[in-house]
Amino acid sequence: MKRTTTFLAVTAALSLIGSAQASSHREAPNITRMPTLDATDFYLFNSYEAGRDDYVTLIANYIPLQDAYGGPNYFAMDPQAVYSIHIDNDGDAMPDMSFNFRFSNSLANEGAGVQLPIGPDGNQKMVAVPLKNVGGISAESSAALNFIENYTLELDSGTSSTMLMPSGASSFTKPYDYVGNKTFGDATAYQAYADQYLYNVALPGCDAMARVFVGQRKDPFVVNLGETFDLVNYVPVEGDSAPGAGDGGGFPGGITQSTGNDDLADKNVTALAIEVPKACITGSGNGVIGAWTTASLPQARILNPNANFARPEMNGGALVQVSRLSNPLVNELVIGLADKDKFNSSKPADDGQFADYVTHPSLPALLNILFKDAVNATLGTSIDDLAPANFPRTDLVAAFLTGVAGVNQLATVTPSEMLRLNTAIPATPAAMQSAFGVAGNDLAGFPNGRRPGDDVVDIALRVVMGALCHDIPVAGEQTNLGFCAPEDAPVGNVPFTDGAPVNASMLNASFPYLLTPLAGSPN
Repeated sequence: MKRTTTFLAVTAALSLIGSAQASSHREAPNITRMPTLDATDFYLFNSYEAGRDDYVTLIANYIPLQDAYGGPNYFAMDPQAVYSIHIDNDGDAMPDMSFNFRFSNSLANEGAGVQLPIGPDGNQKMVAVPLKNVGGISAESSAALNFIENYTLELDSGTSSTMLMPSGASSFTKPYDYVGNKTFGDATAYQAYADQYLYNVALPGCDAMARVFVGQRKDPFVVNLGETFDLVNYVPVEGDSAPGAGDGGGFPGGITQSTGNDDLADKNVTALAIEVPKACITGSGNGVIGAWTTASLPQARILNPNANFARPEMNGGALVQVSRLSNPLVNELVIGLADKDKFNSSKPADDGQFADYVTHPSLPALLNILFKDAVNATLGTSIDDLAPANFPRTDLVAAFLTGVAGVNQLATVTPSEMLRLNTAIPATPAAMQSAFGVAGNDLAGFPNGRRPGDDVVDIALRVVMGALCHDIPVAGEQTNLGFCAPEDAPVGNVPFTDGAPVNASMLNASFPYLLTPLAGSPN
């Protein structure tokens, strides 16, 4: 029986992982055409930096798959877009607070850019240089920077909006991307340069200050991407008796944990990070908040046939949302291809239109069509259906749409796709975190919010295949949450994995938590 269960786990996982692994990097057809507005990952967690117990951190990452050497223009944000982080604290699936980021860019020398005298005396001309920097840049001096990126930050409460200002500075500045060691020096020097753009910010009606950082970071998401999309060129079940044991005591031939399996190990992203006092965002609810990030553009964009730096196009009309992200993997693993762009343009309050994708997911049925005959022929069995059998899938409704009562469910429940965080559950210090979050007996982790060190790929695979039908540790006790029974999901307790590990020790333990970006040079 054990052999049957593990074999089914492998075959069922083959297509599952292929759909799930890319997090939200390029997750829908339309957003692939607008990489500067593509949200890659969204994090929401009680701050675990020492002395910051009363704060919540929200991080929205954008611009996927950045090669550090991607010059000469690197990875500026879209100056016509509005990038937002939304918070719902009363359970109506509408934003009670929105932090709106708008970017602008300019050239040095009052817009003319850095120019050099070219030609002999008497026939000399001042000519603009083609590069965004013309010399070394450090924490002490950015005089050699030819391209400057600033941003504004607005707090919208629904009834009023306030432009926020950084304490001790006249404007918010995004640090220039990590071009390389000749420009910035080593990673320590670059981090010192970037640190000067970490701002304290006063929020209206809030006694304590918020903190804000926007800039390039090492992509914290990990995934065995290439082999996954090569028809899953590995056995996606843990091959050791425990992750990292190195004993080969798990599933024969199963993949084992290795940082070499992470195909995003050489990629950067751009992070919009804000840390806010809990007391200023929880409102009058039960201390649970929901959150998500969006990016929007003006409805009309007309290309300028005589484009220049200041005006490559003209934009106008109402803002249109083109990107949306909260829980990882939803648009990849749950939403049908025909509705992926629709999901990106929708609001959580309208998620009833996508309910069938959650209550009656098509992917497990597709897996059954693809693999049932092969499994039965190989094992000599006559299994009727490989997919979980509990309908409607109330386990997935809780995971994606309502939260779990007593863990991360708002007092008023409006089914909607949001990350939900119970701000009253104390943060777990980095050294004590489980990468499997709630399933690893760590209530401060995913799906109670999401931390950068939570292994959401492995968790999501197990949940979709029925992990919540089996007992999971809750407050130290093995507990069935009551959504379904183990017999409803015969492979729900199998350790699915892509072999690409992540945990809190691989990140920083202080705001903004994500690592210094990789340098573009030397290779």
